Amino acid sequence: MDILAALKQEEAKFEKLLDNARQQLETVRTAIKLFAGVGSKSKTTGKTKRKKHVMSAATKAKIAKSAKKRWAKIKAEKKGKA
Repeated sequence: MDILAALKQEEAKFEKLLDNARQQLETVRTAIKLFAGVGSKSKTTGKTKRKKHVMSAATKAKIAKSAKKRWAKIKAEKKGKA
């Protein structure tokens, strides 16, 4: 094997390692960006900022109806066993 071919093989190996390292670095940077706001405190209130979850009235009614239906089923099963 001539020296030029061997050097080109080494170059290719290092290029592959460099690409791997760059991908890992990008992954770490992305993670840092995602976790940057987690656990940080607001300057004005001292509490962490959370977005208020807003649910429509129709969705609340649907959930309540389902819950009542589940509890009615459980109570009916208990009554039937006793």
